[in-house]
Amino acid sequence: MTWLIVIAGIALGTYVARVAGPVVGARWRLAPRAGELFEIAPVVLLFSVALVATFSGEAGASIGVAPSRLAGVLVGAWLAWRGQGMAVVVIAAAATTAFLRGVLGA
Repeated sequence: MTWLIVIAGIALGTYVARVAGPVVGARWRLAPRAGELFEIAPVVLLFSVALVATFSGEAGASIGVAPSRLAGVLVGAWLAWRGQGMAVVVIAAAATTAFLRGVLGA
């Protein structure tokens, strides 16, 4: 029963956020600097998630980095810096990590 309440709460919150966007956006304008910060917010969030996933140990137990995981992140970061699309970046990073895990066994 608890999971059902949690799922219903998340669904309701998502719906409210999606409806509030156009309603509030039509009446409220951000300062130019705030607009710039909101534009880069998804990139910062994705980067922070990738950073935590890269440098956390197995099951989050300790700080440690597998060489294959670090290589995958570096390949993805390099491709993103070069302006490649998100699909290319993700697939290349995953392929690099999978290949090195197969070769190195780590």
